[in-house]
Amino acid sequence: MHQLNHEFRNMMTIEVLSGGMILPEQPVHVGVMAGYVLENYERVEETSGVQFGEDYLWHMRHADMSDWFPSSEKPAIALSIFKEYQPEHQVDFIADLQKALFVEGRDLTDDEAYRHLLYKYAIDETIFYERLHSEVFRQKAFDEFALCRQLKATGFPQLMLQTSDNKIYLINRGYENYETVSKKINHIILTQYNIN
Repeated sequence: MHQLNHEFRNMMTIEVLSGGMILPEQPVHVGVMAGYVLENYERVEETSGVQFGEDYLWHMRHADMSDWFPSSEKPAIALSIFKEYQPEHQVDFIADLQKALFVEGRDLTDDEAYRHLLYKYAIDETIFYERLHSEVFRQKAFDEFALCRQLKATGFPQLMLQTSDNKIYLINRGYENYETVSKKINHIILTQYNIN
């Protein structure tokens, strides 16, 4: 996404939407998903080139000792707050959130998981934490979840390209390498705008 953001920054704006992948009505312990993660994380690393951190994997390997109850709600609220401050850096912010979880093993349901990012992006700590627990920003997050359902985002991550008010193309669902994604986007742009 960083590469795409750089390549297409003069042609389009990239917006990150929270899809609400993990939204249990009642908190569900990480042990429910740990086996699936352990069976698949090496394939994800091999395919994408990213590496899961040992601090994250500890919770998967020792789920019986973990106190994690994953939920997409709080990180989605944090993203909504961040967009108010620095919408032009939302790709960077979401990448930092992914790193905080999957590399550093931070529990994104814990308020403290965001503090280091507040310093990095010069976001006022008092205002951030007030908003993190405000109904206004919670509703913004849930509005994004609803928009993603409306867009039929059923797998995550998912990348779409909107070329007009009523035309949206699905670029990919799940991981795809940069070259393939860039080629798809360029093809749509060339076709859509009849550029030769």
